[in-house]
Amino acid sequence: MTIENIEAHDLDALIKGDRVLLIDVREPNEYRKEHVAGAELFPLSGFNPSALPDPAGRKVVFMCAGGVRSVRALDACRAAGLDFNAHLKGGIGAWKASGLPTVK
Repeated sequence: MTIENIEAHDLDALIKGDRVLLIDVREPNEYRKEHVAGAELFPLSGFNPSALPDPAGRKVVFMCAGGVRSVRALDACRAAGLDFNAHLKGGIGAWKASGLPTVK
């Protein structure tokens, strides 16, 4: 599987165009502390690819704190037969470093 590394500003444009289903695989305490607006929480610790919502034609992008857990989630999706391959390169850390807002 080739992983598509989405840059923060590119993801922001996808979000603004309602063209993405953003899945945050961090833990609930991390999500509560801050998250990207519109991200849906599916913690990796209990991750079940079959529980993901229908993307309704939108691109599915995974995110975490730095990019490691989101790749693990992509691996789990692939093992479950789902054809998702995109994640936020650098995670929420890269999002914030790009000056993009979070919900606190």
